Formats: sequence, structure tokens, C-alpha cells
Amino acid sequence: MIDRVNATDRDSAESMRSLLLTAKASPAVFRAALTAVSPNARDAWLDLVFGLEWIPEDDPALPRGCVPYLPCSVDALLQVADHAGVQASDVFVDVGSGVGRAATMIHLATGATAIGLEIQPDLVLAARELATRLSAERINIVEGDAMHTAGRMMIGTVFFLYCPFSGDRVEKVLADLEPIAQTRQIRICCVDLPLPARPWLELMAQPSAGLAIYRSTFQD
Repeated sequence: MIDRVNATDRDSAESMRSLLLTAKASPAVFRAALTAVSPNARDAWLDLVFGLEWIPEDDPALPRGCVPYLPCSVDALLQVADHAGVQASDVFVDVGSGVGRAATMIHLATGATAIGLEIQPDLVLAARELATRLSAERINIVEGDAMHTAGRMMIGTVFFLYCPFSGDRVEKVLADLEPIAQTRQIRICCVDLPLPARPWLELMAQPSAGLAIYRSTFQD
């Protein structure tokens, strides 16, 4: 994917990485540089900024119902940031975070604290290395099964699920998020993952095919 970046975008990516390493890239600066790249090159640009030249292979012991890692597109993540109204005061929880790409991008584009939940040790290691590489101190990667860890994210305000699993696992995560939603409003952003109906959730936005953003209604 990185090979698709043209010379101008490559220079832009290298400049952005330098700014990130010296803590000189505010969310506004990062987002302006990202959106200046043509939509069909943004994913490759981001991978170059992040130094993601390879992705560890999925663990063959991945539990039943879990989906192998697949990175979410930059444009879908931008829509999540916009339509879920992610702010610097939010805590963005990526359920099934892989190498930390989505959590890191949302943090850099909005200033939100980011937490990644990932079951595969090799992907956890890659995600932590990414955060260290970019000196991103407000990104935390938690190793474990999201089926058991999502409900512990009591500080989370925005939960992101890019089809990390299906069936009973989705049901369990929603059940565990309900007590959090009872304390304050949360948003749940889903890509290619239809959520089973819950009386405490309402559709907030559906900006594109496959992307749906819900909000909890306990506080209404």
C-alpha cells in the first residue's frame, strides 16, 4: 500500500512524522495534512506516517467468532470522528484494535484519549510499538478478549467496532456496555457490524453504507 504514495504525498507523510516525533502536530495540523491527500491515497499516506510496512499474521488460535484483523479505511474513520462528534475530552475505545491504526489516527485527528482492546499478542505488541514510535502517550493498548474487557472500560465515551466478532460476542459486549451507558451518554460506532436492537440505543447517524453510529438514551 505504501508504494502507491506519490512523491508529493511521500514528502507530506515524512514531514508529518517529523512533526509527530517532536510533538508539533496538533489535531488540526494532522487532520489538515491528512485531508489534503486525495481520498484514494489517504490509507497509504497514513501507513507511511505510521511506518506500517507489514502487519503480523493472525494467530491461528483466534477464538471462534472472532474476525481476522483488517484495517478500517481512513475515510470511514474520518466519518466516525465527525458524525460521532469525537472531541479531545472523549475516550475512544477501539474494540478489536489490531495494530492500533484506528485508535492512533482518531487520537491524532481529534486529541481524544484512545484505548485499544486486542486479543492477539503479536498485534498488541505492534500497536504498542506504534504508540511508542510516535511518542503518543495518550494511547493505551490492553491485551485480552474484548468479550471480557470492554465492560471494564468505564471511562470510555466512544466505542468503535469494525466487525471484530459476531453472534454471542456482540450480545455480550452490548450487555457489558449498558451499565456504562447508565452513568453517562456513550456513542457506539460500527463498521460492517449490524447491532441487535436495544431499547437504550438509538441510531444517531448513518453517514455511509456499512457505517452506523448509535448513542445511548438513558440520559435523555
